[in-house]
Amino acid sequence: MKISPLQESLFAAQSLQFGLIGYPLTHSFSPGFFGKKFEELGIAHRATYRLFPLQNIEQFTGLIAQNPQLQGLNVTIPYKQLVMPFLDHLSDEARQIGAVNTIAFLPDGKTCGYNTDAWGFEQSLLPRLQPTHHRALVLGWGGAAKAVAYVLGKLRLPFTVVARTPQPGQLGYTAIDAELMQQHTLIINTTPLGMYPQTQQCPPLPYHLATSRHLFYDLIYNPAQTLFLQNAARHGAMVINGLQMLHLQAERAWHIWTSANL
Repeated sequence: MKISPLQESLFAAQSLQFGLIGYPLTHSFSPGFFGKKFEELGIAHRATYRLFPLQNIEQFTGLIAQNPQLQGLNVTIPYKQLVMPFLDHLSDEARQIGAVNTIAFLPDGKTCGYNTDAWGFEQSLLPRLQPTHHRALVLGWGGAAKAVAYVLGKLRLPFTVVARTPQPGQLGYTAIDAELMQQHTLIINTTPLGMYPQTQQCPPLPYHLATSRHLFYDLIYNPAQTLFLQNAARHGAMVINGLQMLHLQAERAWHIWTSANL
């Protein structure tokens, strides 16, 4: 099987370094996921995955300079949008979404930003969509929400954004009533509310209006059953956490880092 120039340089390298930028990085799925992948590929002795907690995005340039062996980075809260001006190139999808969660270091030394959240979300959502899921509420408007909105647009699913401080065209939480809940049967939480260790938090929704026609999707994966999902399931709604999306977006990132199609 023919390998690409990037794959050839990647696997010929004496040391491979990958990592995650964000802040804070108190707990992350990525080191365990990629550590297992390195073992499966037989490169665990020379490949590492590190956490890089950056207190501000201006530290990104120094991070790159100090780690010339970096082959790829993942990006998490709060830098999915803020990192974009620091990159040399953006994929068409990342540019349309307006957020980056994967950075590839190209053979010429340039950086390119991608969004694999969209892929992970779409592939995990499609098998669970039912004819009753014809309109969505997207809770939050950060980088992950923009990937969700991009996918919903691709699927031609109308959606409304709900935010603590709504912008024009968005809703505040107090506007969600019985009529809106009846109309919007797909509800997606993209906020960090309920994420470990603040597990007793959840978006302020009228959960008692959830029904078996509803699908509640939480991008959070830790804990597996957030209060958001528990409240919805208690009233008969279908629920999904973000673990499958996380695995899918990570696999997509690995494909990008080792692919000729950059």
